[in-house]
Amino acid sequence: MAVPPSGQQLEIRSGHQRATIVEVGGGVREYVVGGRPVLDPYPRTSVCDGAHGAPLIPWPNRLADGRYRFDDEEFQVALSEPDKHTAIHGFLHWRSWRVAEHTESRVIMATRLYPLMGYPFTLDLQVDYQLSEDGLTVTTTAANLGDRACPYGSGQHPYLSPGAGLIDDCILYLDAETRILTDEARQLPTGTEAVEGTAFDFRTGKRLGDQKVDFAFTDLARDRDGRAWARLAAPDGGTAELWVDPQYPIIQIYTGDTLSLPRQRQGLGTEPMTCPPNAFQSGDGVIRLAPGRSHTTAWGVRLVGM
Repeated sequence: MAVPPSGQQLEIRSGHQRATIVEVGGGVREYVVGGRPVLDPYPRTSVCDGAHGAPLIPWPNRLADGRYRFDDEEFQVALSEPDKHTAIHGFLHWRSWRVAEHTESRVIMATRLYPLMGYPFTLDLQVDYQLSEDGLTVTTTAANLGDRACPYGSGQHPYLSPGAGLIDDCILYLDAETRILTDEARQLPTGTEAVEGTAFDFRTGKRLGDQKVDFAFTDLARDRDGRAWARLAAPDGGTAELWVDPQYPIIQIYTGDTLSLPRQRQGLGTEPMTCPPNAFQSGDGVIRLAPGRSHTTAWGVRLVGM
């Protein structure tokens, strides 16, 4: 039997919930409840497209020209988006991860990022996927194994599913006060604007229709537990809900318009991020991870209303 393009498939289950975590990239390929997708999947026989479900480490989103400065030293990483002259989503998307633990309802994926061109640091990384009555919880931990501080950021790239059909007839709820503006050509930050009075105000819910969105949102409202929420309410009565902990001040929303047909607008990219686009260059939100120290973040997703 041929090996899937995403490598080993690690299935976890709890009640009517089932998720599949993959070896290549260490991401979540699918998450369903009672047969209804909660996260938009990609096929077992296909290469992961649009970073579906992948961890974004050691930075999420884009880095202009692949260049940054840290501790008075200049660094240059390879350009993974040559057309935009940017580097996107870090280094781990196409690497093999190993299984550190696997039980019926939990799998921990791990890898070690050794020094490479433009990032001469060593990180131990674990992403813990666990199913429970609260849905799927994802906890990411990075530890600096080197003898010097390193810049660090993280994110993940799940796509909330509308169930059958496209996201157009869904209502998006995202209680965020601010949108990070980007230029059209390279999608790099140019400033911020308040969402009030704009087409990007999803605070009380708004039908997506044919609106194209590929922006990061911040100043997130939080509940008593410090969680911020994004909710995609679908015509079938199901609502896919994603939460982020306080370590994630930003959620990127992506309507999937640049994916190849017929994959466009089948899921809503809803990306937890610890820092904004181009953070390594701007310094905004970058975590200075000292030797021997670690950093942990958590987000989760569930289905309600069905």
